[in-house]
Amino acid sequence: MSPPKKLLAFIRSARIAHLATADRNGQPHVIPICFVFDGKYFYSPIDEKPKRVAAAKLKRLKNIAENPNVALIIDHYEEDWRKLAYVLVSGTARVLQRGANHRKAVRLLRRKYPQYRSMAIDQRPLIVIRPKRATSWGDLAK
Repeated sequence: MSPPKKLLAFIRSARIAHLATADRNGQPHVIPICFVFDGKYFYSPIDEKPKRVAAAKLKRLKNIAENPNVALIIDHYEEDWRKLAYVLVSGTARVLQRGANHRKAVRLLRRKYPQYRSMAIDQRPLIVIRPKRATSWGDLAK
């Protein structure tokens, strides 16, 4: 996926997205995530914000292990509906624990989100999404 400049700017300026995963039976699960896009992959950390269960038992990670097909929605809302927009990304996900791509993703995430500079996301799993298809709608110029 090599997105046009307007689409790339829209994706990179977004602060949150919503990640949709499904278990092996197709039961959907959608959550808001922080993310970064390096032009090829989307990365989202399992950060230190309070969780109800240990990282390894998070529903999104269990679902990715059972069914790597995911969707990501990045949207923009305004009361002036002429300014609405979204990008829908379909792809496959996996979990990274360490390595060069993990280190690169941590650097990019810390650059985008100052909150991550004091979190040990370098020692935690990251979700990496390889986009297969992206569709967009609306005013991406926001």
